[in-house]
Amino acid sequence: MKLLLTFFSVALVLTSCKTKTKSEAEVKAETAVETENWTYLFDGVTTNGWRAYNGDTLPPGWVVKDSVLTFDTELGLEQDYTGGKDIIYGLEEFDNFELYVEWKLPEGGNSGIFYHLKEGIPNAGPPNISPEYQLIDDENYAKIHDLTAYNLSLGHTENPSALQPLQQTASDYAMHVADPDQKILNPVGEWNSSKIVFTPEQVEHWLNGKKVLSFVPWSKDWYERKNSGKWKDEEYYGKFKSGYIGFQDHSSPIWFRNIKIRKL
Repeated sequence: MKLLLTFFSVALVLTSCKTKTKSEAEVKAETAVETENWTYLFDGVTTNGWRAYNGDTLPPGWVVKDSVLTFDTELGLEQDYTGGKDIIYGLEEFDNFELYVEWKLPEGGNSGIFYHLKEGIPNAGPPNISPEYQLIDDENYAKIHDLTAYNLSLGHTENPSALQPLQQTASDYAMHVADPDQKILNPVGEWNSSKIVFTPEQVEHWLNGKKVLSFVPWSKDWYERKNSGKWKDEEYYGKFKSGYIGFQDHSSPIWFRNIKIRKL
């Protein structure tokens, strides 16, 4: 009996070791594949690849601090600069992709993530051209900024002083609302993660590991929303099937890190 117990003990140890070795190998293989497929758009040290929309260099205010791509509003107040302060990753355009980025905002902060953005279009800036994954302080923005006139101009007559669902974090700005039941938005000053998955069949918005929105681009529903809302008079809005990735300056500090993309 003692011999039999010893045999089973040895067998159990060998099986455990074999299982552990296989699991580690699988993890390493998956990690290698993931690293190979992703392209990092920010190296944590320099601003290589980033420049102003329709510009050759970064606008004042966009700097690297503590390995984070930062918009510093005080630096951005330089008076000898003319032009917008939205920025793009200008080394490559993307069509179908999965984009991942971590970000945080201050109280009352506002920014956004652009994609399929094109340059050189007269009388049109990034919001008039590119869909936008909204980044904003849902809780405090309307307490600090008066939205009444703006919302009334868009036809939001019910509680116009409030931040509307189409304007809140992770929404496809002025087009599709992020599901509030799925949203987990960390408090201001804390890091959040966002992911955009774009294919012609479906677009997904993720926030802190949860999918909060999906829609079909250029569908009948998409055109109905576009032609009846904020973008109804914008000829180029959502028109392009490839373009640059960009970040919005909305006159508030913003912090980005771990910016990476993979082609689909």
